[in-house]
Amino acid sequence: MISNIRLVDGSNIYEGRVEVYDGTEWGTICDDDWDINDAQVVCRQLRLGPAIQAPMRAHFGQGTGPIMLDNVRCSGSETFITGCLNRGMRVHDCGHSEDASVICGVNIRLVNGSNIYEGRVEVYDGTEWGTICDNSWDINDAQVVCRQLRLGPAIQAPRQAYFGQGIGPIMFDNVQCSGNETSITDCPKRGMRVHYCGHSEDASVVCGK
Repeated sequence: MISNIRLVDGSNIYEGRVEVYDGTEWGTICDDDWDINDAQVVCRQLRLGPAIQAPMRAHFGQGTGPIMLDNVRCSGSETFITGCLNRGMRVHDCGHSEDASVICGVNIRLVNGSNIYEGRVEVYDGTEWGTICDNSWDINDAQVVCRQLRLGPAIQAPRQAYFGQGIGPIMFDNVQCSGNETSITDCPKRGMRVHYCGHSEDASVVCGK
């Protein structure tokens, strides 16, 4: 159900104006009652990192479609933004100058390296951090990770827990990026938490500076 929400007009995939699809067209959310709990649900639904900010007042520009939701009041634990309390679809008293936005954290990180350019790759699924199994892991996969973290080009794609074993769940296995993807989550793979691995097979990267 990820496809019924998107972020628009941000400078990267982790931020933007929140838009919702109601089955016929895309529209925005009014910022009445908008806060970090609402942003948390959006970031989790999009499988991005934890919410950092919940900008209001069309921070990323005004939308042009209908205003889909108003007075959204999430607890922060909901799975979908449409599952939060609201006035009802397309019921509002707003203009697009009040379009709501989010800024999410990066959903990937490098751990246990000697600097910020290397380490074991860990992915955040909206609830916790976990590792990637090194089956099929190669320089193309590393290239996507390095680009996603805005580091230099991939230099190495170490396998077999080169930077130590993780302790969380194993999130991905058989990752097969072409190298051009925007996010590691866009690459072909087995599916979230579907794997036949142990942490001795945790994948890593070494990026250029």
